[in-house]
Amino acid sequence: MPTLSPFDAVSRTRIVFGDGVFARLGELASSFRPRCVLVVSDAGLIDAGHFGAASDILQAAGLHVESFHDFAENPTSAMVDAGVTKAAEVQPDLLIGLGGGSSMDCCKGINFVYSGGGTIHDYHGVGKATAEMLPMIAVPTTSGTGSETQSFALISDAETHVKMACGDPKAACKIALLDPQLTLTQPRRVTALTGIDAISHAIETYVSNRRNPMSTTYSRRAFGMLAAGFSRVLAAPDDVDARGQMQLGACFAGMAIETSMLGAAHATANPLTARHDITHGQAVGLMLPAVIRLNGQRHADWYAELLREVDPSVTESDAPERLACMVTHWLEEAGLATSLNALSIPASGIESFVEEALQQWTGTFNPVPLDKTNAEMLYRSVA
Repeated sequence: MPTLSPFDAVSRTRIVFGDGVFARLGELASSFRPRCVLVVSDAGLIDAGHFGAASDILQAAGLHVESFHDFAENPTSAMVDAGVTKAAEVQPDLLIGLGGGSSMDCCKGINFVYSGGGTIHDYHGVGKATAEMLPMIAVPTTSGTGSETQSFALISDAETHVKMACGDPKAACKIALLDPQLTLTQPRRVTALTGIDAISHAIETYVSNRRNPMSTTYSRRAFGMLAAGFSRVLAAPDDVDARGQMQLGACFAGMAIETSMLGAAHATANPLTARHDITHGQAVGLMLPAVIRLNGQRHADWYAELLREVDPSVTESDAPERLACMVTHWLEEAGLATSLNALSIPASGIESFVEEALQQWTGTFNPVPLDKTNAEMLYRSVA
């Protein structure tokens, strides 16, 4: 019997899940007795009507509402700076991150700098927060990052485009409000990209070298829910039950990340995003099957355990290939690319991708150590 890995976990975030719970936003925000609420949401949330609805609910609860929308996908240090300027102007005492992972990451980034001073670069790493941070409520409108249950913000350097993971227990959201109704407005492609991202989180956290009894419990349940819901939400976008499976699955995968971390699929995906502006879900989905095959050479038993969440009959020897093919099928079903060539990325850039991938923090948690040889093999296998 293998020794159970030790872990130290605190459930820092209250999770409120259910169809229609968005209506409770004013009640939940009021519990902090805020003088001013700053809602951080991307511009697309205005068009979708979610920002207006949130503002109405908050104002009906008697709260003063300010907003910040001047950021985009993969928020940068410059966007965080702009948000901090807005926060300094309105002086909020409660932050609400409304939207996808970018909204929640940008909101956390603003919180780091507004609360502690300096620049977001000062918080690159773990445990760098210098002061207590403002309470934050996360209201995800996509089912992907699981940022609502993580204490990390992922911010890109505005000049180098290198992604900086900024993590501290103080950055964890006080409340995550999960209403599957909010995800119905996602375009099909966003549903696909965020869904693949969530699936990658469930798979990578299950086999990381920091896996532990708590993380594997969340990873397995997340994978089961995401595997059951992904094809359904693509085929029937209005299926609220399937939307709920995806949203809660993404949330559970985020909770797994908090104690387990990610791996080589994320390490090799990030250079593709930084250098070729490939959407994160597409980049990590492209790399994931190759990473499963690499790790499966040593840890087929772990993949078999995970896959038995949806197929109890799978054998250990078959599991890595079965899982890799399953991910590829989901990519194809969603209309996403499965090769660098399909993304018009020349193989001539592989050497530079390798160098950048080896600098990624997530790669250090891969169960098969990521080195120059196997990183290059991963890229060439998807060329």
